Amino acid sequence: MTTLEKTVTIEETALSRLDQENRLFNAVLKGPTKKPGRFGFRGDIALKFQAQVADEKRPPDYSIEGVLTVVQAGEPTISILVGYIHSFAYLPEVAQVLSGLLTPTGTYFIFCNNIDLLAKYRVVVDGITFFVLPCDESTVWKEMTDLLSIDKNDIKKLDTAGKLDYVLDAAIGFKETYPTITVEEGIARMGPVKNRNENRPV
Repeated sequence: MTTLEKTVTIEETALSRLDQENRLFNAVLKGPTKKPGRFGFRGDIALKFQAQVADEKRPPDYSIEGVLTVVQAGEPTISILVGYIHSFAYLPEVAQVLSGLLTPTGTYFIFCNNIDLLAKYRVVVDGITFFVLPCDESTVWKEMTDLLSIDKNDIKKLDTAGKLDYVLDAAIGFKETYPTITVEEGIARMGPVKNRNENRPV
């Protein structure tokens, strides 16, 4: 007699609070992955909400975009998370919104639009280390597979959940010794924030 594997739900994971706060948006994946007890999320995490008028639903002012994360049922923290922010100056808000959900032993990558394209930093915020890397005219997914030297042929037959498991398992424990800078140093070095809507029709 076989025992059916219980399907993990978001309520059992460290993403539960963010879900209750309505911060999880634009999900490409929001469900169990191929690993037992593991739940995956690909989408955006709202950092700052717009003021709402009556019942009107407005998109967030800004978010951690292109998020890649997997969490284990019953564990209170997120051990791996990857995402993109439009300005390095949002990094303290990332730490604030995710406060209590990250761990000093976790692996966290934040790609950023307005830092030097050759820059790679380690930034510690409230005891949590973030690898901060440049990203311009690309995607978090492509940048991560390039960073980890993952051949797309190795994952092309996998589904969305399987690909997420594969890439994040490769990223866990990433140990590059990039220069460590403070948030203040990063803000002093960052460039202007580009307006992604300037060439779009209104």
